[in-house]
Amino acid sequence: MQTQTNPAKQTVSSESEQELLKNFQELLPQFDPEKGGLIPALQSAQNLFGYIPEEAMRLISRSMDIPFSEVAGVVSFYSYFSTVPRGRHVVRVCLGTACYVRGGKEVLAAMQNELGIGIGETTEDRQFSLEVGRCFGACGLAPVVMIDDQVHQRVRPTSIRSIIDAYRDDSEEEVL
Repeated sequence: MQTQTNPAKQTVSSESEQELLKNFQELLPQFDPEKGGLIPALQSAQNLFGYIPEEAMRLISRSMDIPFSEVAGVVSFYSYFSTVPRGRHVVRVCLGTACYVRGGKEVLAAMQNELGIGIGETTEDRQFSLEVGRCFGACGLAPVVMIDDQVHQRVRPTSIRSIIDAYRDDSEEEVL
């Protein structure tokens, strides 16, 4: 597996969502709600679908005999979980104090322009999702952009295209 992709954010394109739901339902008995199985079940759904569809949450709720509201509450509490499809690469622009002061807002605007999406959105080809972070703990390297688990430091709006192109090239190579 390539280091720049996050398998938790990928979907299996050869199967329809209904087939994935059927496969997921078969996995559910291995998660014991009495032994903290809710989070692992949600992680499994996130890994399988690339996000957690409502029907998967309902399957978890029924299988574990946990109210749907509790399952949905856990999903909405943890930022790791997403109820909307995310791109193959998750782009996070830091807008913490140091990054903001050093041009983070301009970097974000350039990223939105380059990707053609707003904050919280995913490109049509599902290659990129755009998010904002408040601090990545790299204030001395501001402004910072994280793509998947890779940190890009001292990013300038003029460098956005080349940064994104490196990931576009990576994803095209993986398809081959």
